[in-house]
Amino acid sequence: MTLGINISSATVEKGVFARHETFHPRFGWLKKGFDRALEDSQVFLRDDATVQLGIGKNMVRSLRYWEAAFKLLQDDEPTEFGQQLLGENGWDTYLEDPASLWLLHWKLLEAPCSATAWDFTFNAFRPVEFTFEELFYQLCDYRDRIIPRIADSSLKKDVSCLLKMYVEQPAKSNGGEESLDCPFTQLGLIHTAGDSRHYTFRIGYKPTLPFEIIVYACLHHSHRFNPTARRIPLAKLLYDPGSPGLVFRLTESAIGEAIEGTARQFKQLGISDVAGKLEFFFEEEPLELAEAILNHYYQRA
Repeated sequence: MTLGINISSATVEKGVFARHETFHPRFGWLKKGFDRALEDSQVFLRDDATVQLGIGKNMVRSLRYWEAAFKLLQDDEPTEFGQQLLGENGWDTYLEDPASLWLLHWKLLEAPCSATAWDFTFNAFRPVEFTFEELFYQLCDYRDRIIPRIADSSLKKDVSCLLKMYVEQPAKSNGGEESLDCPFTQLGLIHTAGDSRHYTFRIGYKPTLPFEIIVYACLHHSHRFNPTARRIPLAKLLYDPGSPGLVFRLTESAIGEAIEGTARQFKQLGISDVAGKLEFFFEEEPLELAEAILNHYYQRA
């Protein structure tokens, strides 16, 4: 079945494909790369980078890409977000809380997004159940509209990497590093549907996704939509490209429950009914309120 494709405004550089060298983020990679960059921002470019990081040459390039894609580093320097999350006194220095993986998933897709296939898959690809080929062919159609010179092989690498990143893989008998799942499989966003060829998004409530992360994302999305506004329709939080509803694959009830749950601690936000339409309102600057909510969550966790 042919479905309409919406172009996400989050895409940067008219398309960024296959920068990961076929490697998805491994357990411990992001913390390791961030810490080394904190000590030496040129570590990824050093002749002995493979020794310092303890990974192969292609993996060094992959790790450098992922650090930037998750907005932990910018121009190889730690970002404010990177320091807040992984710094010495960060929210979750060793990424032990699944909430931090959700937060990183959000940051990966947050504009400007430098993982175009990921942006397309979560923000523009509409089927709930799909095969590798269906995702690949629709990504090719999208590629043809924005940057036709990118090779099909690059898109295949992206689709393969994305599925390995979010779908729990069967254990391999050799037990080597290749058998290690990506930590993002813990999110349960995509899983196999009956056989190894079919995949499905898990829509709705996510047991490891805290209310505070959802509301943080809602506030950031509202700021991106209109920096001066203090309210936004729930429909925009659910269906807009780059919205929490699409990025986290949530239902309206899941977003509403998160807002109402967070409002028990933060009275300056909530849901109102305006002419029969539900709106998310907040009485403070959204980015400052979002950070206060995250600080409260991690202090309590």
